[in-house]
Amino acid sequence: MIRIDGSYGEGGGQILRSSIALSCITGEEVEISNIRANRPKPGLAPQHLKGIESAKTLTSAEVEGLTLGSTKVVFKPSTPVSKDVEIDIGTAGSVTLILQSVLLPSLLKGCKFKIKGGTDVKWAPTVDYLKNVTIPTLSELGVRCDIKIVRRGYYPKGGGLIEVKAEKSSLHGREFTSKECKIVRGISHCSNLPRDVAERQANSAKELIEKGGFSAEISVSSFRGFSTGSAITLWDTYKGACSIGEKGKRAEVVGTESAKEMLRELNSGACFDKHLADQIMIFSAVAEGRTAYTTSEITMHQKSNAYVIKRFFGDIVRFEGGRIEIDGVGIL
Repeated sequence: MIRIDGSYGEGGGQILRSSIALSCITGEEVEISNIRANRPKPGLAPQHLKGIESAKTLTSAEVEGLTLGSTKVVFKPSTPVSKDVEIDIGTAGSVTLILQSVLLPSLLKGCKFKIKGGTDVKWAPTVDYLKNVTIPTLSELGVRCDIKIVRRGYYPKGGGLIEVKAEKSSLHGREFTSKECKIVRGISHCSNLPRDVAERQANSAKELIEKGGFSAEISVSSFRGFSTGSAITLWDTYKGACSIGEKGKRAEVVGTESAKEMLRELNSGACFDKHLADQIMIFSAVAEGRTAYTTSEITMHQKSNAYVIKRFFGDIVRFEGGRIEIDGVGIL
């Protein structure tokens, strides 16, 4: 059994999600203790519970400690299967974070997901970031996956829905190199709010991006939906930035936040933004051959992922300044 200390590094849900995903892929039993020890409310929240339940379904696993608030889980995977899985988080928990537990194991046999929850919420990549930055980058490793945004969901009601089709895939490592930014693209949207909220978010972001020396094309969308909220996501190849609207937060502030983050990443000289750099790690670890890239910042999320990978495969991750190298073990 592989034992993981959930309080290591950032001490949040990242360690749990990566541990479950790698357990499914390797078939190794894993015990995760001190789950989310560094969070205000430690233990399993609804989105973590649903992620583990879905991974259990994909691998016919036995699980101990699968209850809300549990701080220790033992996950014993068995036979991978191909299934259509419907996941209702029941809150505005992030649909994109659910995928961090189940996307990698779904590549063993192929799978279709319908995931209901929050598509654009704080402390998680937006679904537009996932669709336009994460998935296209993973496709360069061999991941075959399509995502459809059916409806959006914001905090606190959630109710968003995405459909994901993941095909059986064979992964290969590669050296990523920086690409010149030709144009920053984006989408600004709002639900149950005046359209000018989304327009002001877009205009403030576009103005700042262009002052920074880049061109920008940001589409605007407004609609009536299940939940009320707004968000903006910007992207260019291996980099992205997003900001979420909140009650009392001016739309111009939301747009400016995303633009400032995007400019920091574009001007860093690195290949990947700091979030993509950790999202790609477990896929690189199971791919055939070495994956290497530079990133704008070495974060605790990246170090937490490196810790989990080391527990499964040994010292295959190296940090050298702003460069990350991962010698994949070739099991997928």
